[in-house]
Amino acid sequence: MKHLTSLLIVFVLMSCKKEPKNTKLSGTIFGTFYEVTYSSDVNYEKQVDSLFYVINKSMSTYQANSDISKLNRNETIEIDAHFRNVYDVSKTIYKETEGAFDPTIGAIVNAWDFGPEGKIVNLDSLKIDSLMHTVGFNKVHRDHNTITKPKGTFLDFNAIAKGYAVDVIASFLDTKHTHNYIVNIGGELHAKGLNVEKNSGWKVGIENPNFDDTQSLSRTLVLTNEAMATSGTYRKFKIDENGNRYAHIIDTKTGYPSKTNLLSISVIAKDCITADGYATAFKAMGVEKVKAFLRSHPEFKVYLIFENDKKELETLSLNGFPEE
Repeated sequence: MKHLTSLLIVFVLMSCKKEPKNTKLSGTIFGTFYEVTYSSDVNYEKQVDSLFYVINKSMSTYQANSDISKLNRNETIEIDAHFRNVYDVSKTIYKETEGAFDPTIGAIVNAWDFGPEGKIVNLDSLKIDSLMHTVGFNKVHRDHNTITKPKGTFLDFNAIAKGYAVDVIASFLDTKHTHNYIVNIGGELHAKGLNVEKNSGWKVGIENPNFDDTQSLSRTLVLTNEAMATSGTYRKFKIDENGNRYAHIIDTKTGYPSKTNLLSISVIAKDCITADGYATAFKAMGVEKVKAFLRSHPEFKVYLIFENDKKELETLSLNGFPEE
C-alpha cells in the first residue's frame, strides 16, 4: 500500500510540473519591428521600452531633441555612455575597413535622394564636391564626453545603432540572470542559450534577395551564444538609363553611387553592433575585398548572396559560416 501511495505522489508531482515557457515581447522601434523572446515569467516590457527611449534620445537623427541632432546643429552637448560606445566601435570599424564604413556619409546619401520609381536623380557635381568636404570620420574626434567635428559634418549611426540596441537588450537580460533568449530588431539578432520550449538552439533564417518583395529563405541555421546581422542591397536601388542597377550605397571616396553585385551580407560576430557595422561595410566593399579582408579576420563568419556575370544568384559561405 505504501508503495502504491509513493507511486501516486510521484505521478501527481510529475503532472504538476510546468513545461518550460518563453515570454515574448514585440512592437515597433527605429522604423522597424522588434521581438524579444526569453525564458522567464517576468514581463520586462517597460524596461525594454525605457532602454529604447534612452537610445533614441541619444542617437536618433529623426528626433530633433536627440543628442546627435543637437550635435549636427553644432550645439554644445555632453554625450552619454550609449553614444560613446557606438562612436568608439564605429571608429574601430572605420579604421579597419579603410573608410568603407563611415558614419559621416549620410549627407551625401540624403542629397542623392532615391526619388520616385527608383530613378537616379542627376546631382550637380559641384554640390557633391562641396558635400564631400564634410565627409570623413577621421575629421570627427571624441574627448571624454565631448565631440568635435567640422560644422558641416553630419553624423549618422543608423547603420549600426540597431545592432547596438540589440546588445543593450541582451545585456539587460543578462543582468536579470536570464540565460536563454533571442533579441531581434529588424533582423539583427543576438541569441544566448536555448529555446527552452523546443530544447534546442535558436533557429533563424536568411532571406533570399527577391526583387518582387516576395519572401523565401536562402539559409536556415541555429544561432547560440552569438549575434548575426544581415545587410541587403536589393530592397533599395536605383536604375540608370542603361538599366544598370545601383544599390543604395555611396562610395565614401567619390560621393557617387556604387554599382555592386552583392545583394545580401550576413555576418556572425560576438556581438550585434560589430556584426551590424561590418555587414554595412562589406556591402560597400564587394565580394573580392570581403574575401581578402576575412582572411585576416577569422573571428567573423560571413554568408554572401550575389549575382554572377550571368545574372544568376550565387551564395558563398566564408570562415565557417554554419550550414543548415
